[in-house]
Amino acid sequence: MQATYSQIRSWVRERYGWQPKTCWIAHCKELAGLPVSRAPNRQGTGTERANPCPPDKQEAIFSAFRHFKML
Repeated sequence: MQATYSQIRSWVRERYGWQPKTCWIAHCKELAGLPVSRAPNRQGTGTERANPCPPDKQEAIFSAFRHFKML
């Protein structure tokens, strides 16, 4: 089951006290090899991310993925 971005954001906010940006969640999904759709408002054609997830925030997002059994 894939959790929604809203569910992931809420879960991280409740446990870690901060709310991840949706672009950070998408970046972490790419890092984990999970499917990601291209956002309709995404700029450019390259694969570079304008706002990659900071390394210190990634573990909380990966914890959410594990909680929702996405990993």
